[in-house]
Amino acid sequence: MLLGVIADDFTGASDIANTLAKGGLSTAQFLGVPDQPAPQSCEAGVVALKSRSIPATEAVKLSLKALHWLQAQGCSQFVFKYCSTFDSTPEGNIGPVGEALAEQLGVKGVVACPAFPEAGRTVYQGHLFVRDRLLSESGLEKHPLNPMTDPDLRRWLARQAAQPVGLVPWSTVRHGGAAISQALQDSEARGECLTIVDAIADEDLIAIAEGCAAAPLLTGGSGIALGLPRNFIRAGLAKGSGTAFQGVTGPGAILAGSCSSATLQQVDIHRRNHPALAVDGEAVMAGKVTVEDLVSFVQQHQGQEPLVYSSATPEITTALQDRFGREAVSRYLETLFAEAARRLVAAGVCRLVLAGGETSGAIVSALDLKALAIGPEIDPGVPALTSTANPPLALALKSGNFGAPDFFTRALRVLGGGA
Repeated sequence: MLLGVIADDFTGASDIANTLAKGGLSTAQFLGVPDQPAPQSCEAGVVALKSRSIPATEAVKLSLKALHWLQAQGCSQFVFKYCSTFDSTPEGNIGPVGEALAEQLGVKGVVACPAFPEAGRTVYQGHLFVRDRLLSESGLEKHPLNPMTDPDLRRWLARQAAQPVGLVPWSTVRHGGAAISQALQDSEARGECLTIVDAIADEDLIAIAEGCAAAPLLTGGSGIALGLPRNFIRAGLAKGSGTAFQGVTGPGAILAGSCSSATLQQVDIHRRNHPALAVDGEAVMAGKVTVEDLVSFVQQHQGQEPLVYSSATPEITTALQDRFGREAVSRYLETLFAEAARRLVAAGVCRLVLAGGETSGAIVSALDLKALAIGPEIDPGVPALTSTANPPLALALKSGNFGAPDFFTRALRVLGGGA
C-alpha cells in the first residue's frame, strides 16, 4: 500500500476513495481499523472511522490506531480526511486529530485544505465558501450536530489547536507546487503545525499535491487527494489502472437521515413518484415507530425504489433536540435505521442508498462490513461501493450536502450496474 487515508466518517471515506480511484489507484475502503493485512493489490487504503462527533480524546485515539495500521501496510504518505465544510465544534476534532497525527509523524507545516471546487467548496484568504456564500451564511450555521458559524478557518482551527495555525494564500498557491512547498517549509520554521492553504479551483489542488509529493501528511476534504495518485504513477510506484466494478442486481431501498438542504430536495423529488415513509422524530422518541414498521414498508414496495426518511427542516430538528436532547435524538434515530437496514439485508435487500454521515456510519457498523471496493462515481464525491461479503451488497454512502436532485434513483441504477 502506498497511500493511507484516515477519514472521520463513512460518507467522507467513500468520497475520498472515489477521488483516489478516479485518479488511477487501486483503492479499498475499510470500515473501522482492520484486524488483518490489506490485500496485496491495494495501492490506496481508506480507513473509515465514525469519529467526527465523538469526544476529541477518543477521536485522537482511534485515528492514531488507524495510522499505526496503515504504517504497518507500508504507506509512505497519509491523509487525514474531514468534511469539505470543516464540520467540527470549537472543541475539536479536526485540530486535535491533525496535531496528534503530525506529532506521531514528526512534521509541521501540514496542509489543511477542505476545498472541493467541484462541489462548490473553495478556500480564499483562509475563509471557506460554499459556492458564492461564506460558510456561515450557507445554511451550515444551522447544522444540527456541528453548526459552522465562522468561515475563518484559521480562527476556527486555532480554537481547537494547541499550536499556531498558518496560512498559504492563493497569491502563493497560483505560482505552483514549488512555491507552495517553500511556503509550507516557512510555516514549519515558524512553528505552525497545521497550515490553511487556499484553493479555488481543481488546478490549485493539483498544485498542492505537486508541492506535497514528499510530504508525510496532508489534511483536508476529498479534493486534497485530487493530484496525489499522479505523484505515485509518475514515480512508477502505481500502475494507474484503478479498480474494476461489477454491479449487484436485486431489491433496493433508500434510507435518509440527513437534514441538509440537498437531501431535503432529493427526498421531495423522489417521493413524488415513489413510495416514501416519513419517520416522525417525536413518534420515534415516544416508541410509536418501530423497526418492523420500516422493514414492512420497504418489503411491501419492493421493486418500486422505496424511501424511508427522517430528514426534516433545521427548525423541526432543533425543536426536537431541544425537547429530548441532541444526543438522545441522534442515538434513537440511528439505532432505528441501523437495525432496519440489518434486517432488510438479511431478508434479501442487496442495494442500499444511504444519506447522511451519521446515518451511514450507524448502518454500515450494524451490517458489520469489513471492506468495500470502489466503483464508478454516481455524483461528485459519491461512488458506488460493493462489499466483499457473500452475498454481495452494493452501497452508496452520500454525505448530506452532496448529490444532484435526482440522486436516489440514479444511485440505485448505478449500484445495479447501469450507466
